[in-house]
Amino acid sequence: MCGIAALQIRNPALRGELGGLMHGMLCEIVERGPDSAGLALYGSDRLTPEGSSAITVITDADPAVLAADLRAHLPEGAEPTVVAYAESVLVNAEVEASVLEAAVRAARPGESIIGRGSNVAVLKGVGHPVALAEVYGLTGISGTQALSHTRMATESAVTAVGAHPFTVAEDLCLVHNGSFSNHASIRRWLRAEGVEFDSENDSEVAARFIAWRMGHGDDLTTALEALQGVFDGFYTLVVTTADSMAVVRDPIACKPAIIAETDDWIAMASEYRALAGLPGIEDARIFEPSPGVVYTWTITTGALAPVLEGAAR
Repeated sequence: MCGIAALQIRNPALRGELGGLMHGMLCEIVERGPDSAGLALYGSDRLTPEGSSAITVITDADPAVLAADLRAHLPEGAEPTVVAYAESVLVNAEVEASVLEAAVRAARPGESIIGRGSNVAVLKGVGHPVALAEVYGLTGISGTQALSHTRMATESAVTAVGAHPFTVAEDLCLVHNGSFSNHASIRRWLRAEGVEFDSENDSEVAARFIAWRMGHGDDLTTALEALQGVFDGFYTLVVTTADSMAVVRDPIACKPAIIAETDDWIAMASEYRALAGLPGIEDARIFEPSPGVVYTWTITTGALAPVLEGAAR
């Protein structure tokens, strides 16, 4: 079943309200997925300060101990900060994301990294989504865009690693409502291409496929078009990068989705009630995304760009 809510802020004056608006949206999709939840928060001064990168790791290590361990693996002068948000531990440092990730892997080999990037902080865990939002301090977070997911697990374990979003490349996050029937064969194919996996979740396979395609030159829209020709099943996907957000549904639109657009923001949710509290919703352009069509927005242009050709499988 699962619930999705996503928000991209067009009007810079509203970016201070991102967390509060997302909290209101999240509260309205709890019933769709009460067992675990996750958030991807972009452009937050608190979670991803300018000039720093962020890595989220699932660990029970004491933050002070982890910070001390990381110093041995980071360049001189790159002082890490480590904050625990229940199961999710957020690490920041003024180095490239790849350098910080390598340091985390060296300090905590074998532990799961669930978020990486210079613009996004990923927080996810097991438990009631609203309770998790309180742990994360969601209402006090500013930023440019946010992506949230409430999970009702159907085919893999209820764990923080198995929760959404899946962030398998820098600043690239995916959430999924639905199920892929051929994910096992695609996982085997991607592993043969050298792609590594962190979970048995079918949604991670889609995230890895998109990251693999983008690593070979696709933009986000083209990668999602390619996904439709490879993956079987039913799905609504929302995928975000540092400056964009995309939505696509399977060709028969089995899973619900609704989009609202104003001059100030773009929002998507599994149900209209998650959009009802947004400012200016009464004047928004509201529509259900067409089956098999990729819709993409960028923060810089704020332009709606549905891909109408070649999107349907």
